Amino acid sequence: MTIKLNSIGISKDPKSTKVVVAMSGGVDSSTVAGMMKKDGYNVVGVTLKLYDDSKEVAKSKQCCSGQDVMDAKRVAHKLDIEHKVLFYQSKFKEGVVDNFVESYLKGETPIPCVQCNKTVKFNDLFNESKKLKADALITGHYVKSITKDNITNMYRAIDENRDQSYFLFNTTREQLNYLRFPLGGILKSETREIAKKLELNVAEKPDSQDICFVPNGDYVSVIEKFRPDAFKKGNIKDIDGNVIGVHDGIVNFTIGQRKGIKLAAKEPYYVIEINADKNEIIVGSKQHLVKKEIFLKDLNLLGNKREFQREIFAKVRSTGKLLKSKINIINDNEAILNLQEEEYGISPGQACVFYSKDQNGYKVLGGGWIKK
Repeated sequence: MTIKLNSIGISKDPKSTKVVVAMSGGVDSSTVAGMMKKDGYNVVGVTLKLYDDSKEVAKSKQCCSGQDVMDAKRVAHKLDIEHKVLFYQSKFKEGVVDNFVESYLKGETPIPCVQCNKTVKFNDLFNESKKLKADALITGHYVKSITKDNITNMYRAIDENRDQSYFLFNTTREQLNYLRFPLGGILKSETREIAKKLELNVAEKPDSQDICFVPNGDYVSVIEKFRPDAFKKGNIKDIDGNVIGVHDGIVNFTIGQRKGIKLAAKEPYYVIEINADKNEIIVGSKQHLVKKEIFLKDLNLLGNKREFQREIFAKVRSTGKLLKSKINIINDNEAILNLQEEEYGISPGQACVFYSKDQNGYKVLGGGWIKK
């Protein structure tokens, strides 16, 4: 007798299907745990403790803090599911925080959430779920996943304002086939309604807004804490190479920045380039920020060769729009992306994520890191 697929695309009865739910303590992951429990799955909640809280962190709207661990515990108790807390502070420091600081010192603009998903969240949590002999790892990310013939593809979420596919481009094919994202097909407002019906204490909890280890968005203070030697004065030059000012450290600047340059001019200056080797900031007009060719490194490709030969869509920052593009994949590690429309202020250190469009929406084909 053939057992039909359950709601997460596995040929097992829900009560015989063991799932690990990554529970951050927020409304999204808590709701997912409740949905899985309600549908009859054997649910184990796992919460990661990623850093030790400071007073600033406790006051800010961030995820994975001590308060969040307690909220996750309360939800697990309410749902009557098994719950584990994994203490990953040292792994998080090495894999995410150190990378974040070093990236700024190189003149890049890093995205720690991608590194976190790649390392502790999906790599270590993936391995932990396998140890627990779970059939799937479930998260509260707003990404649509479609599983067919045991192959899972990732799409932009229905709620485009909440879509998190950009942050998940580095997910491997093996991880993706094991992951499930139940919230990708609903709106955030619907998630909160489900949480209320399940009577979860986090139903009205505000969303996390900051990078979890950066209190109130003050990334410079984080760099100062770990690398106080990073703040060295250097030259500010115009695009013709003329010295027109002095800066207090390249870590204070990002590509496209206008405020804080502190130079008098008829038209506003923008940061066009950051040269870490020479400790220089290059400034120019907004038009100098326009880029159409991007060099990428450290690719993670989820699509097939045929899909990359067509016109694709690229996203070059988390808040950016989808840009019509063509890509030349040089090898498994490098590519050149040619934008078919202009974009401003593209920065090394950011991710470039590729999409194709089909009947199910915008499918994630993978991505890479912007080199130059």
